[in-house]
Parts: sequence; C-alpha cells; structure tokens
Amino acid sequence: MKLSALKQQINNSPRLKQRLHRLMFQHGRPRSWVKWLLNPWVFQYGKRVVIRRRSVLNLSPNNPFSIGDNSRIEEFCVLDNGVGEISIGNETLIGLRCTLIGPLRIGSQVILAQNVVLSGLNHCYQDTTQPIIKQGITTATIIIDDDVWIGANAVITAGVHIGKHCVVAAGSIVTKDVPPYSVVAGNPARVIKYIEPNK
Repeated sequence: MKLSALKQQINNSPRLKQRLHRLMFQHGRPRSWVKWLLNPWVFQYGKRVVIRRRSVLNLSPNNPFSIGDNSRIEEFCVLDNGVGEISIGNETLIGLRCTLIGPLRIGSQVILAQNVVLSGLNHCYQDTTQPIIKQGITTATIIIDDDVWIGANAVITAGVHIGKHCVVAAGSIVTKDVPPYSVVAGNPARVIKYIEPNK
C-alpha cells in the first residue's frame, strides 16, 4: 500500500485517526518513541546541522520538517509543526529562545536574533458566545526569503512574506508583506529605508 493511500485511509476514518493520535501524542506533544524512532526517518536534515540540546522540538510526522546544510538552532528554541510545515534553508541561524510555529518557510543564509517569534497560526475569536479556546484556528504560511536578518524580539505574524535581503529591526511587529531590499521597523512595521542592490 502506498503512503498516500494509507494517509487517505486514515483521514477517512475518524476513529482510526483518533486512535493513532492518542498513540503518537500526549498533551499535544509527540511521545518520546515518535521523536526517537519515527521522526529521524520522516524528516530531512542537511549536513553539519546543529540543534542545541535544550531546544524543544514539538515535531509531528503529520507535517514536513526540513533543515538545510550548516544551519543551526540555538538553545531554548521551540519549533512546532503541528499545524503546518516548517522548512529551514542552508546556513541559517535560529538564535536563542526563538519560537517557530508552522506553516513557515525560511530561506538560506537567514539570521533570526534572540526571542524572535514566527507564528503561522491564529486563533478564531469572532463568536462571542463561545470561549476563544473552543473556536478553532486558522493558518497562513510565513515566507522568509534568502539573506534576511530579523532583529531581537521581533514578531512575524501569519501569512507575511519577507523579501530577499531585508532587515527587520529589533522589536518590530510585522503584519504585512515586506518588499525585497528594505529595512522595516515599528509596530506595525513600516519600511524606513531601501537598500540598493550591488552597493
């Protein structure tokens, strides 16, 4: 049986799906056997990747995860692909205490400074008759192109696309797309400068 056919069979059977979920997850986190035995075969790790021991990898085999050659994830980072893919390119640095929640795609030679938050997830809140926690979620992919520097304590919200060779100033809240070769700052972040290519 092909993998795609097996996935479809699981998705078409709510009871089977629930049983597998209980077997693989506890309190929304992958069980240890999933991390040790399943994830190394499912995910793609490049050469000379460094993931510091005290980072928290809430990585589910339900969604893709990949990290390119010579990339590094520093201490106390949290990565969660429970609601969407996480893809990290080559020679990318994820700084101390960053939080990455899919779906998101980070290019090559990207720098995330300390405490940066990238979240492709939002909670629904429009129905005032129900608690927000029971209203479900929406997702939109964050895309960070190659050669981007995101300063400390910046927040990138769901669906944002940051163009090539951009700088996001420390403490910025980015809620809209950022054009290539620009510097953005503030809350909400706005373009404060353009960088001329090849100069």
